[in-house]
Amino acid sequence: METTNYLFNTLFLLFSGALVMWMAAGFSMLEAGLVRSKNTTEILTKNILLYALACICYMIIGFDIMYQSNTTGGWLPSIGFGIDATAEGASQSSKVDFFFQVVFVATAMSIVSGAVAERMKLSSFLIFTIFLTAVIYPVEGYWTWGAGFLGASEEDGGLGFSDFAGSGIVHMAGAMAALAGVILLGPRKGRYTEKGVKPVPGANMPLVTLGMFILWFGWLGFNGGSQLSFTGVEDADAVASVFVNTNAAAAAGAIAAYLLSLIIYGKADLTLIVNGALAGLVTITAAPDSPTPMQAALFGVVGSAAAFFSIKFLDQMKIDDPVGAISVHGTAGLVGLLLVPVTKDVSIGTQLIGAGVIAAWVFGVSFIVWFALKKIVGIRISEQDEYLGADITECGLEAYPEFIAGRTTNVI
Repeated sequence: METTNYLFNTLFLLFSGALVMWMAAGFSMLEAGLVRSKNTTEILTKNILLYALACICYMIIGFDIMYQSNTTGGWLPSIGFGIDATAEGASQSSKVDFFFQVVFVATAMSIVSGAVAERMKLSSFLIFTIFLTAVIYPVEGYWTWGAGFLGASEEDGGLGFSDFAGSGIVHMAGAMAALAGVILLGPRKGRYTEKGVKPVPGANMPLVTLGMFILWFGWLGFNGGSQLSFTGVEDADAVASVFVNTNAAAAAGAIAAYLLSLIIYGKADLTLIVNGALAGLVTITAAPDSPTPMQAALFGVVGSAAAFFSIKFLDQMKIDDPVGAISVHGTAGLVGLLLVPVTKDVSIGTQLIGAGVIAAWVFGVSFIVWFALKKIVGIRISEQDEYLGADITECGLEAYPEFIAGRTTNVI
């Protein structure tokens, strides 16, 4: 029986991790569609390299910081390198534990990619990726999922903070890192004028839609795999419930965004509908295992509405986020954490403390790293390079050369 359970759990987490890895393609397509055509190659390059760096940095040190500490309920994790061998009597391979977690790290970093798009230096972004995936994310991950002072039970000296699949630990954390960078980076040229906010349409709406559906699909592994076990009827029922609730929240979020865009703007805004579905997914991620399907749908509506108005608010504050990542992952992530007490035995105070600690840590340390990069190497491309587009100036390769008139396209 132990051998059978080991095999089932390992296979289940490998399959779930592969679904989450597929979300990297979703983020790539979504962001490539929402930026202007002159910045498409650069955003795709960022998404490939951030995933690659996340895998290597988390393998070298991040996984050890997050999960291999012997201190339960603590503040300071132990620091080591690599991945320990599978312990005797473990329910799955330590290698699959690593693989399932590393794709979550890459997801957090992908959130940053879209928010700083169209005006950040590629090299500075990649340097920040190393800090986030090797240290910043793993430390708050240890505090929560690694049985540190937030996530450990009260009996073990913790607060009992609850975040089933990462509304706060992954999504809000990525949004806080993005917010710190965006504040220091500043808005795109011409985005905000005396007449108000100037729309900057994305280049490819079919790609945006494809990216959204890939993310929706991959999210089933993101939330379902977080059950971490698939060895009996109880686990099977739990995973099925998570799948149904995740899907319901996304669907309700999309419908809510459609109705809001129709009421407020008189049009069915595709980008808002896409972000509404994603906000519903982010919201349910904190507790997809405990609500009824109808409750999950209502949670998706609340998260979608919160993200909808957050996007508008950030524009009023002149915080330029080309893809709406800060609102979708940050605002909806916070909403998800605060909705957990509706269906689980955890206090709203505990959830607020956990959210506050995660946000303060990730935003604060990220701000320091971004600020240091700004002073040492710079984080923003020049105004001329921004005008020409990051494709040609950062990568030397146009994504759509046949559609760009009057520009040299074969730059090496």
